[in-house]
Amino acid sequence: MDGWTLGIESTAHTLSFGLVDAEGTPYPAVSDTVKPDKGGIHPREAADHHKEIAQTLFQKLLSNYNLSPSDIHAVAYSQGPGLGPCLRVGAAIARGISSRLVVPLIGVNHCVAHIEIGRQQCGCNDPVLLYVSGGNTQVIAHLEGRYRVLGETLDIGIGNMLDKFARTQGIPFPGGPVIEKLAKEWLSQNPEPRLTDLELPFAVRGMDLAFSGVMTAAQRLLDNGAELGAVCWSLQEHAFAACVEVAERALSHTGKTELLLGGGVACNTRLREMCSLMADERESSSHAPPRMYCIDNGTMIGLLGFIELENGRVTPYEESAVDQYLRTDQTQVTWAV
Repeated sequence: MDGWTLGIESTAHTLSFGLVDAEGTPYPAVSDTVKPDKGGIHPREAADHHKEIAQTLFQKLLSNYNLSPSDIHAVAYSQGPGLGPCLRVGAAIARGISSRLVVPLIGVNHCVAHIEIGRQQCGCNDPVLLYVSGGNTQVIAHLEGRYRVLGETLDIGIGNMLDKFARTQGIPFPGGPVIEKLAKEWLSQNPEPRLTDLELPFAVRGMDLAFSGVMTAAQRLLDNGAELGAVCWSLQEHAFAACVEVAERALSHTGKTELLLGGGVACNTRLREMCSLMADERESSSHAPPRMYCIDNGTMIGLLGFIELENGRVTPYEESAVDQYLRTDQTQVTWAV
């Protein structure tokens, strides 16, 4: 395919424009994220942010790579899942650019995009994906032309849980990185930690997960006088151990030997360490893409759009409506193993 593929990510708090060249090589995205002073993300406020910043971001992207709009030969966008108002802004931008430039439009599955950018960056062939983000926590593997969900959260995503817990402590969004920092600081002062008096509930439910009770119990520890850093450490250890356990079960059930991390929480160093330890013990391998490709980004959307277009799929305007409840396993995957 000639020219560049533009990717537009707008599923939640981030609006991002990314590029993939004619060879399928991804380039770093230009992004802007809503960071409320207090509370969580309000979908309509985030959508307003996306509308206000879109033109500036698009022009910055073109300027960064010395391109003109005519160099864009395809436009991909997140069709779902995500927050409805935010998705609709991204879709409207994509339709507008596609129509103005008279180039193909490709609506893609946000979750599948996380998988494909990870595979491309890490050189994985047929991995089990541990997808850990704000809105999703899933364990996924490819089977018979689709990425199948082998297990998932039954209540809230792990990233959402971490952010909610952080907000109860007055920590603004995003709270996950601050929890990681507090846990590291506490661990440096307590090099031989024990879970005594810091126990939290078991989050594994067969192949599924549940985090609400873990968050409530962590708050109770604080109410009973536990140190915040200690609780942050315990919260990470329990929540991540549950994710790693389900991922290990998935590797065992499927017979696969590669684990791939994706989603914003995959930026966490401790989670990466735990996955590597588990994989080494199984004579398998654990992989995580660069952090700029773990978080929501337009480049992964552009890459999946490039792949879909190479395999002959485009999105007619009449089928370009967003689906905020789109499932990972609803998308046909004709290019993977």
